[in-house]
Amino acid sequence: MRRRLGVVALLASLALAATARICVGAPLPAAQSENQNALVAKAQAALDAKQWPDAEAALKQLSASEPRWEYSQALGVAQFNQGHYADSLESYQRAIDLAGKDSAGKNASPAAIAQIYTMLGNADLKLKNNDAAIAAYNKAATLSPNPAVAYFNLCATMYNMGQPAAKTVPACDKAIAADPKKADAYFVKGSSLYGEGAVDKSKKYIVPPGTVEALKQYLVLAPDGPHVQDVKAMLDALK
Repeated sequence: MRRRLGVVALLASLALAATARICVGAPLPAAQSENQNALVAKAQAALDAKQWPDAEAALKQLSASEPRWEYSQALGVAQFNQGHYADSLESYQRAIDLAGKDSAGKNASPAAIAQIYTMLGNADLKLKNNDAAIAAYNKAATLSPNPAVAYFNLCATMYNMGQPAAKTVPACDKAIAADPKKADAYFVKGSSLYGEGAVDKSKKYIVPPGTVEALKQYLVLAPDGPHVQDVKAMLDALK
């Protein structure tokens, strides 16, 4: 009695929100060559305006003339937001390759590398490379000082793959430990546990311990959330 709920759509919206935050929150660094700084400004303006094709064109020129992980990461964002997932995957991988030390001799921080791995996982997920996405999210979680998003992506991906609660719930619990107010993690945890319930002799649906608590906590944290009706339906079925 496995219920397949709308976690894929949730993950997609989360991925897009994350890439948008990267664009706004991490301005492109100045180029080493003054001649390239006009191109940096053009790329930044296009990113800020979410003019993804213009951003991609400018960032391709930048990346070719001055390989830097920031430029490759931003290029991946521009490509991802156009639905060019295979291209974005290559750009994110290039960013990771450059993150050890780019043409400016700068190392990326573990937090920055974690962000790139999360984006890499998002692109893999879009391409249905589920195992690769899980590997990327795991890597992001080990590097990030705030791994709630990576662990949530991990638990949601495993849930959508049909992995058992024994594998899915620990990742949800890690997301919750990193961010106790992450309602979506409670939703996936409760859904995963609910799917492993069974009908007893009295024909009552019995769910594993922790199911009801996780679902109710979702309602506490997200009373107007997108999955309220799904959660209420599951709780009602247990009455």
